[in-house]
Amino acid sequence: MRPIQVSRQAAQMAHDNIDRAIKAANDILAQVVIAREAEATILKGPHQDLESYLKAVGHLKEVADFFSLKENFKNCERFLNDINILLSKSSLMIEGEFKKLMITHSKPVDPDLLLCWPSKHQWASDGDAEASGGNSGDSKHPSKSLATAIYMTPILIIPRILSRLHALAQQLIQDGNQQSCYRIYRDARSSALGMSLQKLGVEKLSNDDVERMQLDALEAKIGKWTQFMRIAMRLLLPGERKLCDEVFDGISFNKDQCFAELAGTGVLTLLSFGDAFAESKRSPEKLFVLMDMYEVMHELRPEIEVIFKDSFCSEIREAALGLMKLLKQTAQETFLGFEEVVEKDTSKTNVHDGTVHPLTIYVINHVKFLFDYQSTLKLLFQEFETGSDTEFELGVVLTKIMQALQNNLDGKSKQYKDPALMCIFLANNIHYMQNANQYKRVAWGKVVQTLSVQGASSTGTSAPSDLSSSGVSRAMIKERFKSFNMQFEELHAKQSLWTIPDQELRETLRLAIAEVLLPAYRSFVQRFGNLVENEKKPRKYLKYSPEGVDQLLGELFEGQQSGEQKQ
Repeated sequence: MRPIQVSRQAAQMAHDNIDRAIKAANDILAQVVIAREAEATILKGPHQDLESYLKAVGHLKEVADFFSLKENFKNCERFLNDINILLSKSSLMIEGEFKKLMITHSKPVDPDLLLCWPSKHQWASDGDAEASGGNSGDSKHPSKSLATAIYMTPILIIPRILSRLHALAQQLIQDGNQQSCYRIYRDARSSALGMSLQKLGVEKLSNDDVERMQLDALEAKIGKWTQFMRIAMRLLLPGERKLCDEVFDGISFNKDQCFAELAGTGVLTLLSFGDAFAESKRSPEKLFVLMDMYEVMHELRPEIEVIFKDSFCSEIREAALGLMKLLKQTAQETFLGFEEVVEKDTSKTNVHDGTVHPLTIYVINHVKFLFDYQSTLKLLFQEFETGSDTEFELGVVLTKIMQALQNNLDGKSKQYKDPALMCIFLANNIHYMQNANQYKRVAWGKVVQTLSVQGASSTGTSAPSDLSSSGVSRAMIKERFKSFNMQFEELHAKQSLWTIPDQELRETLRLAIAEVLLPAYRSFVQRFGNLVENEKKPRKYLKYSPEGVDQLLGELFEGQQSGEQKQ
């Protein structure tokens, strides 16, 4: 029986070996079929059907893994070699397709679209945020999120192409071609951004170019530059950041470094113009455009700090914030230096008839323009005059400028040999300057006095909650607000009916009042407004905002009944 059992076991083992051999052969044949099908798809290229192409690449990699474990297979090495050659070819095709799509679809944004964008959509307003489904509160705090900077950005690459780029980038990086992917993307988007800025009108100017330009031409360029900065920081660069994030979403890729490199050239070209102007020869006439530039940089600071927040963007961020600091410093020094310019003016213009000297007209006009920039001047001096009242300090500087003008005019009056003509000259110029001062002192001195609390303090009977941080009682503050309202309304009603036909004199007097009244009133409201805000009828006391007072001052001397007084 034993020989029969041995023979039967041998037959069974032979049968099992044959089954295993057939299964192995079937598995190998199946993998070969998969490889041939994948090869056919890959050789067609990724352009027509990218999804099938990438699946074929995946299948081919699985076949390669399969045969890498079949070392005893006779033709394994040659077959694996063929597969690897095909995979290398597919990788080149994917790189080529990625490059082709990036170049084809990385086009400059239409400058007309960018230039009309703000007027159509406004910059990150509350209403826009609500309309776009965002949180309207974000627009007040743009540094908290990129949402306020990117939710309305132009579409740089259409979604259909964007999804193809994402899939291709993912495959490239899986294949170990991260450097090629990085270079292709960076170069294409850097070129597109550069062309967008160039078509918009951005040009690279050296310090010498800026120094040689006439002020009118410079002012025109700076007006455009402020617009270009807003477009770049609120549309183009957030758009580039968003695109980079979407193309490489979920992919292990150094997006921040790539964005920093593609954005660097364009941004630094924009900033270089600001640097060149801030470093150019100073003059009082440049103060106003300096303040325009500083105001824009201050306005865009939240966007700058968010877009360039990572370490790779530190050079760009520091360059932008450095420009803002330089503009602030230059504007401060130019403003403070105007007093010396006026004091030392040695112009030889001889006014034969004793009329108003050109210097007087120039200085008064300069001061008028300064009044238009009062909010920017406050920004400039908020940190410069640490610990002191900004508006008070600005008023001191303006007073010194007017005193410097008067001193200069006294010197110029000595040129007249006729004592009577000298008196006429001084009378005309001092009248031009000082009648405003005499008027504001006589007409508005009592109103301003109601806003003073110097020497006033609590009697000791008030509860702590009824005291301001300065120790002034709530009752006193309520009385001062009531007194101010009554006197202001009386003067406004009366002087709105007065007529000053000369527009320049009319504006000069309004400016003279505002220079004294508005800083005092704004400071008073800021310091003591909280003592009346919780009253049952707070508007009985705090009837006017500082802006409302400013608006009502603009109605003086029109010779007509004023409209309804606005809060």
